Amino acid sequence: MYRARRDALVDGLADVGWKMDRPRGTMFTWAPVPGPYEDLDSLEFSIQLLESAGVALSPGVGFGPSGEGFVRFALVEDLGRIEQAVARIGDGLKRL
Repeated sequence: MYRARRDALVDGLADVGWKMDRPRGTMFTWAPVPGPYEDLDSLEFSIQLLESAGVALSPGVGFGPSGEGFVRFALVEDLGRIEQAVARIGDGLKRL
C-alpha cells in the first residue's frame, strides 16, 4: 500500500518537474525544495505552496537544521487523494 502511494507521489511529481529520490521502506518522502524555488527556505516554500495549491507539506527545518532545503510528505492518504494533491501541486508550482 505504501509503495503504491510512494510511486504515485514520486512519479506524479516527476511528471510536473519536481524530481526526488524514491525512498525505501518508509511512510514519508523527503524532497528537496525544487530548483526554481531554492532561494526560499523550506518554511516559506511550504507556506507559498499551501497558499497556491492548498496542499500542506512539512517544512524540513521543523526536523532540525539539516532538514533545511527539504520538505516532507506523509504517505497517509489513499491513492486518489495523492493523485489529486499531485495535480494541485503541479498547478500551484506554476503560480509561484
